[in-house]
Amino acid sequence: MIEEIRIHGRGGQGNVTASEFLAEAAFAEGYHAQSFPMFGSERHGAPVTAYVRVSDKPVRVRSQIYEPDHVIIQDETLFGGNDVLEGLKEGGLVIVNSEKPEAGIPVPDKYRLVTVPATTLAIDIVGKPIINTIMVGAFAGASNLIRLETLELSVRERYPGELGEKEIVAMNRAFVLVKEQLA
Repeated sequence: MIEEIRIHGRGGQGNVTASEFLAEAAFAEGYHAQSFPMFGSERHGAPVTAYVRVSDKPVRVRSQIYEPDHVIIQDETLFGGNDVLEGLKEGGLVIVNSEKPEAGIPVPDKYRLVTVPATTLAIDIVGKPIINTIMVGAFAGASNLIRLETLELSVRERYPGELGEKEIVAMNRAFVLVKEQLA
């Protein structure tokens, strides 16, 4: 088994950190994992892509992910002018940070789509628009690949104290919202 995840967002949204959280949690659960970013122009707001591979065997491939099983889109404006779904396997999971209902997102029916209002949750709960923990919580809820409890440990390690606890509350809220959407 190998699961490949591609994360699209903009610089400053925590894309690379989100990929690290997923890889760390997968490793803690006994999987082999790798996480790595790809940057374009390195500035705040520029498109950033991060990649995660999770496998039950050692991961030998080191290339970008061209045919992901899952895509996380942290900024829905990336649909304009970018093919964020390129290579996504049929039936693949697409998680989009959006206030819109699923019908308002330009994703073909051949994919599983989940939306989560991550920016709103981040501002309301954490107090800033960094959405990485929220999006990985949504991923955990939709994919069942990584357990939420394991992600919480990774978040607490990186963000100890009050900030980490707020991030965990927001991550849990996204997890529950996604589970409700899929029910």
